[in-house]
Amino acid sequence: MRFFSPGKAAADAGQAHTIELNLHDTSQLFNSMDPSPFNEKDLDHDAEEFIMSWAQEFPPGAPVKLRIFLEQWPTEDPNEVIRQAVQNYFAHRATLIELEFSRLMKRGRTSLLIGVVFLAACLVVIRTLLPGEAGTWAGMLRESLTIAGWVAMWRPMQIYLYDWWPLRRIGRINTKLSHMPVEVIRQRVG
Repeated sequence: MRFFSPGKAAADAGQAHTIELNLHDTSQLFNSMDPSPFNEKDLDHDAEEFIMSWAQEFPPGAPVKLRIFLEQWPTEDPNEVIRQAVQNYFAHRATLIELEFSRLMKRGRTSLLIGVVFLAACLVVIRTLLPGEAGTWAGMLRESLTIAGWVAMWRPMQIYLYDWWPLRRIGRINTKLSHMPVEVIRQRVG
C-alpha cells in the first residue's frame, strides 16, 4: 500500500488541511478480515495509523479532509460509501475512547477512595499507637507508615494528573475525523 503525505497546509485559516491517500483499490482501505458490511468495516491498520498520525500533526481546531486517489475505480461511484464508512469508523473509535475515559475516571475515583482511606489509616496508627515512642524502630515504623500512606495515593494522582488528557486528545481527534469530508478521486494510471 502506498500513502502520500498530506497536501500543503492551507494558507487561509478557514481551509481544511488535506490528508491524501494513494491506493490501488478500495480493499486497501479496509481490514480484509472484517466480515461487517462495507459501511461498517474497520479501516486497515496502516491506513488508520496514517490518517491519525497526520491528523495529530495539525492544530487541534483545524479542519481536516481526506482525499483518496484510487487506481482501480469500482463499478459504482464509491464517494458516498467510503465517506460513510470512514466517518462511521472514526465515530465508533470516538465512542470507544469515551467509554475508556469513563472507565478510567471510575478507576480513578475508586483508587482515590482506597488511597485516602489507607493514608488516613496509616496516619491514625502513627498518632494513636506511636505518638511519643522514641527509638530507632519506632521512628522507622512511623516513617514507613507515612511513606506507605502517600504511596497509596500515587495511582489516583497519576490518573487525575496524567492519564486522562491523552485519552481526551485522541477522542477529540477521532470525533473530528468522524465529521471530516472524504473525497474519492479516480487516479489516471500511465
